[in-house]
Amino acid sequence: MRRRRVIINTDAKNEADDQFAIVHGLLSPTFDMRGLIPAHFGTRRSQRSMEESREEIDLLLDLLHLTGSVTVANGAATALPDERTLVDSPGARLIIEESRLATQDDPLYVAFLGPLTDMASAILLDPELVRRPVVVIWIGGSGYRGYDEGLAIEFNLSNDIHAANVVFGSGITVWQVPRDVYTKVSVSYAELEEEIGDAGPLGRYLIKQLHEWNAVHHPEPIESRSLGDSPAIALMLFPRSGNLRSRPASRFGADGSYLPGWDHPIRVVEEIDVRFLLADMFAKIRAFGRKHLQ
Repeated sequence: MRRRRVIINTDAKNEADDQFAIVHGLLSPTFDMRGLIPAHFGTRRSQRSMEESREEIDLLLDLLHLTGSVTVANGAATALPDERTLVDSPGARLIIEESRLATQDDPLYVAFLGPLTDMASAILLDPELVRRPVVVIWIGGSGYRGYDEGLAIEFNLSNDIHAANVVFGSGITVWQVPRDVYTKVSVSYAELEEEIGDAGPLGRYLIKQLHEWNAVHHPEPIESRSLGDSPAIALMLFPRSGNLRSRPASRFGADGSYLPGWDHPIRVVEEIDVRFLLADMFAKIRAFGRKHLQ
C-alpha cells in the first residue's frame, strides 16, 4: 500500500476537537506518520500551553496503545516576536528534516491545527524548505466570503499573526481551511454516543472530554460541537474531499483582517465533504474499539 508522509502539528489541549483529528490520523493506514508536534495556544488559557498539548498527545497515544511508536517533537512554547525572528524547537527541526526527504512523487504534508509558529520557524531556519515538495494544510483565518463577518479574530491566527505572514509570504504550498468552512463540521452528543459510545476507553474519552469542554466554555445550553480540525485529516486522506480555489496569498493585519499580500497563490478550501470525513473517522474508531475489546 502506498502511504502519504504526514506530520500533524496540534495545539491538542486547546479545545476538544484536536483529539478527534489526531486519533483519526493515527488510525488511518495510508498515513506514514512522521511525527506529532505539540503546539502552544497562546497565554490566555494557560502559561504552559505547549506542555499541556504534549501531555494530551501522550494521553491519546496511550489510549491508542502507541506509546513509544510515534515520534513526538515539542514545538515552540511561544509565538514569534516578529516576522524575522524564529522560535527554535525540535518540532521545527523535525519539519526541516522530513522536508529534505520529500520528493515530487512523495511529498510531505504538514497539517497545522493551531498556530503556524513551527512552520514559520522552520522556514526562517532553512529558507530552502519553500522549494521542496511540502504541502502546508492550515486550519485558520476568517472566511473570505463574509459569512463570519463581525466575529472576533480567528483563534488560531490570533495566536501567531507573525507566523501566518511568514508562511503565506514564503511561496510554500498552502491549503487554508478558514473559519467559515471548518466550523461546519458539527456533531451532536447523540451522534457521538451512537457512533463511538461503545468504542472502549478511547471512544469514552473522546466523548467525555468534549462534554467537559462545552460545560466549562459554553454557558448556554448546548449539545453539539464543531470538530473544526478534522478537515485537515480528510484533505490528506482524499484531497478531492475539499473544493479548493486558488487566490493570491494575503497578508494578515493585527486584527486578523486580510490585506493585500503577494502575487503567488495559495489554495483556499471553500467546502469539505463532511459525510466522508465523519463516516471514515467513526468507522476507524469503532474498529479500533472492537479490536481491543476482544
